[in-house]
Amino acid sequence: MREATRDTGRSVRAQNRSRQGRLWPAHVLLALGAVVTVFPLVWEVLTSFKSFGESVQVPPTILPAHWDWSNYKAVFDAVPFGRQFVNTAVMALLRTGAQLLLCSMAAYAFARIRFPGRGAIFLGFLAVLMVPGQLFLLPQYQIMQDLGWLDSMQALVIPGMFSAFGTFLLRQFFMGLPEELEEAARLDGANPFTVFWRVALPLARPGLLALGVLTFLWSWNDLMWPLIVNTDPAKMPLSAGLASLQGAHLTEYPVLMAGSLLATLPVIVVFVAMQRQFIQGIAFSGMKG
Repeated sequence: MREATRDTGRSVRAQNRSRQGRLWPAHVLLALGAVVTVFPLVWEVLTSFKSFGESVQVPPTILPAHWDWSNYKAVFDAVPFGRQFVNTAVMALLRTGAQLLLCSMAAYAFARIRFPGRGAIFLGFLAVLMVPGQLFLLPQYQIMQDLGWLDSMQALVIPGMFSAFGTFLLRQFFMGLPEELEEAARLDGANPFTVFWRVALPLARPGLLALGVLTFLWSWNDLMWPLIVNTDPAKMPLSAGLASLQGAHLTEYPVLMAGSLLATLPVIVVFVAMQRQFIQGIAFSGMKG
């Protein structure tokens, strides 16, 4: 009996060593990918503490000779950073909240409610995903101009409240939910909106979290649209405000890197805090048919 146990233990250990031997190339490749991914952030942090001369030195220096904290103060002197931070937070939160509400309602309708033309309309949504977003910039700008919304929060928020991708993502979630729960709610007298709000929406929480994180990151980093509709620095988000630090002939790279790092920190915090829910949401939505 003991010999059989020892043989089994040796066999398991041999299998583990064999498996580890087969996986080491994948581990090396993943480690290299992680280094390549993290390096720009590390370089940004180090450059934010350098002098201008060190930042343009050839060959480049890795560590700053003197850690210069004045670059962070220079960011607040160059742009209205606090005001732009508030603008960015308001824009990102309003866009995220609106997309979660509107996309979930549209997705539930496409997944569960039968109405004439449902398939054709949904194909139209999918077609929008294949069109480059830059093609919508001119008509959207003309609409904002006709409404008198240039240099306003409405121009930043309203065009980003709707998302074909968000509708598609959440539809995949609703398609995978068990229909028996909804039928039981209908038998209890619940109307379609109650079934959606009380039954389907709580079950789609992983998908909502994934869409929320994606929308928040996209809104926080949005650059082109804010540059087009806003010219007042006090009404710009951080992405557009920091772009003004890049001059036509000379760019203070340490100041630019310091501002970029300050603008990036909230996004990093949001992703780190919700990365498990985000990964689960994307994985689950990919398994729905």
